[in-house]
Amino acid sequence: MEGKDPTLLLLISPDGVEEALECAKAAQHLDIVDVKKPDEGSLGANYPWVIREIRAAVPADTPVSATVGDVPYKPGTVAQAALGAAVSGATYIKVGLYGCTTPEQAVEVMRGVVRAVKDFRPDAFVVASGYADAHRIGCVNPLALPDIARRSGSDAAMLDTAVKDGTRLFDHVPPPLCADFVRQAHEAGLLAALAGSVKSGDLAELARMGTDIVGVRGAVCEGGDRTSGRIRPHLVAAFRAEMDQHVRAHTAAAPAN
Repeated sequence: MEGKDPTLLLLISPDGVEEALECAKAAQHLDIVDVKKPDEGSLGANYPWVIREIRAAVPADTPVSATVGDVPYKPGTVAQAALGAAVSGATYIKVGLYGCTTPEQAVEVMRGVVRAVKDFRPDAFVVASGYADAHRIGCVNPLALPDIARRSGSDAAMLDTAVKDGTRLFDHVPPPLCADFVRQAHEAGLLAALAGSVKSGDLAELARMGTDIVGVRGAVCEGGDRTSGRIRPHLVAAFRAEMDQHVRAHTAAAPAN
């Protein structure tokens, strides 16, 4: 899309159709509209009809992603849920591996998702998502996600935070380890996505480490409040402008090959 640097994509997460319409007003400033249900968890799944309505509400050339949920270790259940998201119109399918305690469990869940989704729509994009604060909930180590995504045939590895209590991505996985996460993803041929109460002050670090997708909600809501604040187009535009500024600065400072 004109005016966007393709090396860093902006994913915005409205909580319903009303906010998706606000995102549609700022469509030129974002790359992916993400459908979730925050009151069901960090990656809470929304209803199929909400995915369809949001797909209809945003421009046809703006991809829609959908979270499948903070899922249990139930590979068949998760595969069916992922297919439901794809059938409903999402082309990015995100799975929060909340109930998986080992990489093997996570790979099994994601292999089922990849098969279910790509048998239906081969060009769909499957995202294996873990949690920077995994130690708080007992799930798989976040730094194992790139290998889990690679082994399962997923397209991207993502980190978010499970507990929305004001702590942030970098509070749990500091920038050097996030940079290692991004490097591992790229070496595996995957995209790397980072989220978790990301603020504008984090953008310089995220650009420097070569992140591919940045996911936000609170940063583009009134008052910075992901729960009671609402997404506003002017906040999306301002966040995008700052993000692009950091990407350009990093690109200009990078040594030529």
